[in-house]
Amino acid sequence: MKIICIGRNYVDHVDELNNDIPKNPIIFFKPSICKLEGFDFKIPEFSSDIHHEIEIIYKISKSGKNIAISDSINYISGIGLGIDFTARDIQSKFKEKGLPWSISKSFDNSAAISKFKSIDEFKDIENIDFSLTKNTAKVQSGNSKLMIFKIEYLIHYISQFISLEENDIIFSGTPKGVNKLKVGDKLEGYIENEKILNINII
Repeated sequence: MKIICIGRNYVDHVDELNNDIPKNPIIFFKPSICKLEGFDFKIPEFSSDIHHEIEIIYKISKSGKNIAISDSINYISGIGLGIDFTARDIQSKFKEKGLPWSISKSFDNSAAISKFKSIDEFKDIENIDFSLTKNTAKVQSGNSKLMIFKIEYLIHYISQFISLEENDIIFSGTPKGVNKLKVGDKLEGYIENEKILNINII
């Protein structure tokens, strides 16, 4: 199982971090050890600036290579929410030096993954509302229609370089509102007003 992540896929998030809008999808990976088991995320000792990034995630239903955009939807078995926990201080340090920043995204337990809802439960997968609350206050909200690169194109694009396999997960990018976490925070993720993700920060 691969966790494939897309960076800078919402204009408002690109703007809040003063980045450039990408011409092609920015891809990075989280190893399987990143998957958070349970409902508690422990802030790692190596960072003093862990941020939350809520994202719509997609589970891949079958293997494929060079998938046509018109066929991409047939490779999605489920849709859910994920939190890409990011060590922003480490990321910024590496970016300043022009070095890869994967360690800031790919540490143990840095990928919270909700249950998956069947794709059949959605009328339009390119019009899905989602949000994140921190201590009951809404801090991030978005809609899949605002993605720079939509999921059907992402599946097509990724599969040109990397074969997709059953149960792979695609993190599709985060909207604005990312911010620092502290011990005691409670995160709740909603998709179409249904709460499907609960994480305690310890």
